Amino acid sequence: MSASEEIVAQQIVEAPAPIVDSKLEVILDVPVTLTLEVGRTRLPIRSLLQLSQGSVVELERNAGDPLDVFVNGTLIAHGEVVVVNDKFGIRLTDVISPAERIRKLK
Repeated sequence: MSASEEIVAQQIVEAPAPIVDSKLEVILDVPVTLTLEVGRTRLPIRSLLQLSQGSVVELERNAGDPLDVFVNGTLIAHGEVVVVNDKFGIRLTDVISPAERIRKLK
């Protein structure tokens, strides 16, 4: 592990626990699905059926654009791909405020 990875890991471990309203305590252990979206595209079924190993599908997003981070299908943040201990991760670069997330639900 590099020195910078150790510092990041140490910061994660040493981060103070957030103060949680006792009413929220009951849902804190409910699992959610976190999805990272690199990009999207639309293609006709004919093209889909012609895909094979080695096929390249062009996405609508440009290389270098931030990824979208969804929780249970709701956009919550944007970020960039990082590698930590030989595994992919994401560094959040922009977190959407709770008020904005609620506004988008309406």
